[in-house]
Amino acid sequence: MTEALARLRALCLALPEVTEKVSHGEPTWFVRKVFVTYADQHHDDRVAFWCAAPPGTQEELVATDSTRFFRPPYVGGRGWVGVYLDVDDVDWDEIAELVTDAYREIAHPNR
Repeated sequence: MTEALARLRALCLALPEVTEKVSHGEPTWFVRKVFVTYADQHHDDRVAFWCAAPPGTQEELVATDSTRFFRPPYVGGRGWVGVYLDVDDVDWDEIAELVTDAYREIAHPNR
C-alpha cells in the first residue's frame, strides 16, 4: 500500500459511519453512497482520488490549478473533483478539507 492511499484511507475512515469497499477494483469509501474513490492509474498513468464536491468547486479548483485537480471520468459531470496524489507537493490539509466536504455532500445533502 502506498503512503498516499494510507493517508487517504485514514482521513475517510475517521469520519462517522464510513465504510470501505472495493468498487471497480479500487478502494472506495461510502457513507450511504460513495463519497471518495481511489484511482491508482485507473484511467491513465496517474495516482489520484475522485470525490464529491459542493457545486462550483470542481470548476474553481481545475481553473486554479489543473496540475493538481481535474474533472474525473463518469462522475465529473456531477461536479466531482479529481485530485492527483502523485505530485511532489501534496497538501494533506487541503485534501482533508476536500474529503470532509465530500462526506458532507453525501451524508448531509440538504444542508
